[in-house]
Amino acid sequence: MGCLNRILAWLPSLNPQIWILAFGRLLSQTGTGFTLFYAPLFFVNQVGLSATAVGIGLGSAQISGILGRILGGSFSDSPVWGRRRTLLLSALISALASFILAGANNFGTVVLGNLCLGLGIGLYWPATEAVVADLSTGNNRNQAYALTRLADNIGLQLGIILGGVVISTTGAYRALFIIDACSFVVFFVVIFKTIQETYKPSLDENQKSQNTTKKWLLAISDRTLLVFVLINIMFTVYISQIHSTIPLYFNQFVNNGFSASTISYLFAGYIALSILCQLPVASFLSRFTRPQALMISSCFWGIGFLLIGLTGIVSENNLIFASLSLGVLAMATVSYTPSASTLVADLAPESLRGIYLAVNAQCWAIGYLIGPPLGGWVLDQTPQIVYNYWLGLVGSVSIVIIILEVLNRMMTHQKINH
Repeated sequence: MGCLNRILAWLPSLNPQIWILAFGRLLSQTGTGFTLFYAPLFFVNQVGLSATAVGIGLGSAQISGILGRILGGSFSDSPVWGRRRTLLLSALISALASFILAGANNFGTVVLGNLCLGLGIGLYWPATEAVVADLSTGNNRNQAYALTRLADNIGLQLGIILGGVVISTTGAYRALFIIDACSFVVFFVVIFKTIQETYKPSLDENQKSQNTTKKWLLAISDRTLLVFVLINIMFTVYISQIHSTIPLYFNQFVNNGFSASTISYLFAGYIALSILCQLPVASFLSRFTRPQALMISSCFWGIGFLLIGLTGIVSENNLIFASLSLGVLAMATVSYTPSASTLVADLAPESLRGIYLAVNAQCWAIGYLIGPPLGGWVLDQTPQIVYNYWLGLVGSVSIVIIILEVLNRMMTHQKINH
């Protein structure tokens, strides 16, 4: 009993709605974990598409995702739609997309499924991030975002483990997409039954008269936000490499090639470390400014990509290098995700919170539009180009750090003036 009380005391004190949303996200991400790391292997090895075609197919989700994020931000800040209805629409469209991908047998259906999936995900992120911001304050907002990311990671961990079991015992890749679709249906039910609308329209007549276009113009005229957008796109290109490029790289360019089951264990370890470190890292980084926290994340990204490159070059112990690289990338991810969302939520006026977070989500759309096709193209080239690619990503981290230093000065200046 005393141990349980200590655990409960360690957990952050947050609005109960955030805990419910986190539980719903855990269920949804469990389904996503079934497909996220296995989709590239399935479409290349069983459907018979090239790595470049698969990269384009996965990247196509970001085309509709851009539209989805615009709609998601606009709907979230709309008295007619609000956050809750936007989340419900997102869950329905995402479930449809997963059913389409379950039956995909050529490039066209892969693209169609990913276009639907991109729209669903695009609607989802501004709404869910706005709900977290609505129900938290500056003091505990970083922990609130860390909790929901923790739920995401636990769900992915469960999905990856169970997906690996399904693949190793049955080889039924298509069943993974059906399970993913069912998880979105369950998420719909959780939102419908338990989540209340958190959007409160402003009573200010000037705000009431603003149309959606004016709200978007106000957001994109914020210079601080635009500087953050630049580096955030680079971060999301980095994250996309974990989901789309690294599994195929481990399978095709590492000495003797890792099997699907070995890759599943590696990524299970990656997610497990993310789960263990998410809340402690968020607590540790709260002592820094948001840009400084992202600088720390940048250093982890650089080290992680260097180790990924070495995994393919070394002739022995490449499994050790792969484990180390994914461990470092796990630290990079958990130090990035809550810090980035909290930074944008802090910048946003309350009446424009959904749109600001939609701009943040657009970075993911653009990053994933660039990252998977780029990684797929690289993997179709010579080994020398593939190995140098990881060194190029390491070099790009220095650019990110320089821009973050500029952003830190801008935010410090704004804080002094206010």
